[in-house]
Amino acid sequence: MKRLISLIVPCYNEEEALPHFLREVSRVAEEMKENAEFEILFIDDGSKDNTLAVLRQFAKDDSRVKYLAFSRNFGKEAAMYAGLCNAKGDYVAVMDADLQDPPSLLPQMFSILESGEYDSVATRRITRAGEPKLRSFFARMFYRVINRISDADIVDGARDYRLMRREMVKAIVAMSERNRFSKGIFGWVGFRTYWLPYENVSRVAGKSKWSFWKLFRYSVDGFVNFSQAPLTISAIVGGGFTVLSVVAIIFIIVRKLCFGGSSVDGWASLVCIIAFVSGLQLACLGIIGQYLSKTYLEVKQRPHYILKETNDEDAEQIR
Repeated sequence: MKRLISLIVPCYNEEEALPHFLREVSRVAEEMKENAEFEILFIDDGSKDNTLAVLRQFAKDDSRVKYLAFSRNFGKEAAMYAGLCNAKGDYVAVMDADLQDPPSLLPQMFSILESGEYDSVATRRITRAGEPKLRSFFARMFYRVINRISDADIVDGARDYRLMRREMVKAIVAMSERNRFSKGIFGWVGFRTYWLPYENVSRVAGKSKWSFWKLFRYSVDGFVNFSQAPLTISAIVGGGFTVLSVVAIIFIIVRKLCFGGSSVDGWASLVCIIAFVSGLQLACLGIIGQYLSKTYLEVKQRPHYILKETNDEDAEQIR
């Protein structure tokens, strides 16, 4: 019996890359036609170019193509969640439209799942060729730190590109939190995962939508969503400075009583210490604020996404 494979493809201003992507996927689907059928689910994340028009044409020309168009830009996490909620396949894959997630790996990923030993086949880049060195350095540090302070298993170089069994997809969809960090969610739900390494591939067309600032904010989401370590560190630092200040006060009192001296001495260093401690307090308040803001967003229970258009009659309009 043939398996149905759903490909979830988030798109934001990808009109240049989409024809290349569909051509490559069609080639791979032809190669796998004896064992698998494909559903290609594009999610237009509020694109400002002609991405939606391209998807409409795809849907007219190819019955395998389904598209979900958001009412605005909700972000890649919301796009992936929408795809996972609406995918119908026995196996479900998440991949980018720029061909940095090579469709040519799908036959190998499919074979590994068919063996029955694994529930998911995930990809990881073993090289970062073409990526700025500073960005690569911070990326490696992010993976190293988050694996130390959280209970999410995130492999260095891990991509969102993976092929999963329906059971794993159901578990991920059940985690309906608003502040999503899929790399952490994939690791947190568990299941047996095979890591498939591959060398970095450049974009086929267009420009990356991920600036350094956006990646930094995304990494902060990862720390806040999957670790309480920042709060613990804040408490430890605060307690440490409290103890240090008490020791310093005792030292000053003893020195004054035993040796005298002017109380004005050391005012410059005192100002520096006050400024330093005040900065630490503000930083700790900022960390607490991050957790509070995430809680606030979760409590409001706003939808992950809102559809304005789709060619899938069974699609969930709001989730």
